[in-house]
Amino acid sequence: MKRIIYFGHPINTYHTELETKLIEKIARVFPKYAIENPNQPKHQAGYIHCKKETGNGMQYYFEEVLPKCGIGIFLPFRDGAWGAGVFGEAKYFTQRDSSLWVWTIDAKAVVRLVRFGEVNHLSVQETRERILLPY
Repeated sequence: MKRIIYFGHPINTYHTELETKLIEKIARVFPKYAIENPNQPKHQAGYIHCKKETGNGMQYYFEEVLPKCGIGIFLPFRDGAWGAGVFGEAKYFTQRDSSLWVWTIDAKAVVRLVRFGEVNHLSVQETRERILLPY
């Protein structure tokens, strides 16, 4: 059975060539891992249901999706800032592991480890403003 890597990325990259390219790169770099992509109808339904029930759709990811994943890899925005949801997902892994390093991938498909404590993250409102624009 393969281990699972979670691919956290801004929703304005869903259904894009960039998303496809990055998933292909992640598969090459982490060949022993299955990739859990939040851009799937089952996750969108889970988010909507959880938001309706609890008022917080992200709770679905923290309770149902992320616990099944061994590690995560995250795509910040092009300027290096992390969206609120992506940041929260990465924080989940650092709290679980106590390591202050997380895997990132950028728009050029460069994979690296970064110090989590040094990342610039956006508020929910700032993230909402960014995802209205193309990545």
